Amino acid sequence: MAAPVAIAAARAVRWVARVAAAGPLLLGPARLLESGALRAAALPTRWSGSNSALGSILGIPAEKPGDTLGQHPPPVATSEEEQKRLLRNQPDQPQNPKVLRIAIIGAPNAGKSTLSNQLLGRKVFPVSKKVHTTRCKARGVVTYEDTQLVILDTPGLTTPYKVKRHNLDKAMLTDPWDSMKHADLVLVLVDVSDHWTRNSLSREVLKCLSRFPQIPSVLVLNKVDLLKNKFLLLQLVTELTEGVVNGKKLEVRSAFKQDSSSSAKSPHQITWASPPENRAPESHCLHEADQAQEGSSLDNSSDKRASESRLVTEEAQGPKDYGPRDLKDMKGWPCFQEIFMLAALHGEEVDTLKRYLLMQAKPGPWEFHSGVLTSQSPQEICDNLIREKILEYLPLEVPYGVTQVTELWEEGPSGELFIVQSLLVPRKSHMMMLIGRGGKVISRIAQEAGQDLMNAFLCDVRLKLKVDLKT
Repeated sequence: MAAPVAIAAARAVRWVARVAAAGPLLLGPARLLESGALRAAALPTRWSGSNSALGSILGIPAEKPGDTLGQHPPPVATSEEEQKRLLRNQPDQPQNPKVLRIAIIGAPNAGKSTLSNQLLGRKVFPVSKKVHTTRCKARGVVTYEDTQLVILDTPGLTTPYKVKRHNLDKAMLTDPWDSMKHADLVLVLVDVSDHWTRNSLSREVLKCLSRFPQIPSVLVLNKVDLLKNKFLLLQLVTELTEGVVNGKKLEVRSAFKQDSSSSAKSPHQITWASPPENRAPESHCLHEADQAQEGSSLDNSSDKRASESRLVTEEAQGPKDYGPRDLKDMKGWPCFQEIFMLAALHGEEVDTLKRYLLMQAKPGPWEFHSGVLTSQSPQEICDNLIREKILEYLPLEVPYGVTQVTELWEEGPSGELFIVQSLLVPRKSHMMMLIGRGGKVISRIAQEAGQDLMNAFLCDVRLKLKVDLKT
């Protein structure tokens, strides 16, 4: 029976894990070989990365998850005083507290804030298709049983030129670096749907990683549901990791078996060269030994002869520090300890990543009270969620010139929240675009932002927006 080609990537990862137990994983656009054709492989019964995407594509059986991660995150306080009191409160430490500080970095619009919101279980960070929606670093807090994850949502790594062009705060150049200093683990997010940028990490990301090589890092391939050709994921893995993951050298060999009597190609075979060893407690940057990859391209020629096709691993050699000259020739980072593939917008496989993060937490005191969801003030959340909608509905550079001024913030007798905000624009043409014909644009912004605020505060929100010219 023909295996579907354009299957959602997150579901494909699960499918990979299911068939892996029969032997080395066989993938193919034409058909799935009968299980009798699979060669037996000596696979470990348990490995720390067996639920990651890397474990799946290498044919390591996934561990059965324990109890489901029930999401009951606390709402954000509606008053500034209440939020400040929660942030000042001493954390309600459990008996054996564990903590993990996570920095999420990547190019602008890779989905960092979307992933942060999904991990938190409530939308408190702005999300938009426009770049530079996140203007400053903010913290999100996930408290689960005796473990606390502190998520450092950061602006996309950018350049001084882009900061000036978009009229951005200069803190956007320094905030991602500051977050790295306080992180125990780094998630590097890559948008695999962007064919212009997906084949290499940006210079800014590589500089950030090379400056803090002692901090363990994890590669997260996002938006895999938008990738039509799922077999590109193997190629992206080798390019974005420089062929080394967790101290193991990866090698991809593509093979197509074709004879004159059949037009079908044999599946893509992926195996371990030898069983993986248990991960060391800390991630070390390992030097990739020079070795050419054999037959990495997929050739559709009918007279192509058969050759072996698999992803194998070997021990990489010796630690190495990467300087500016090394980074110039690098497309990826050879020090990732794990790889995850997910679709953050729809929440697919986010729970798998969340379980991994909880497992990586180390003994240590909590930083926040369990009632805290974010370090942002209610006013900051309100401004950011309204600006998100302005970015969505206004064209080009127009949204970056809007100034927000809150005129009213008041709680009603029944707990409802009344907010009035003025949006100041520099030109009359911008004002007309923001209002829209018959006031449709500004009404839509107020309605959608109000819904997001109700989700954040868990109370009824009456939001009124006014548009005026800057004086």
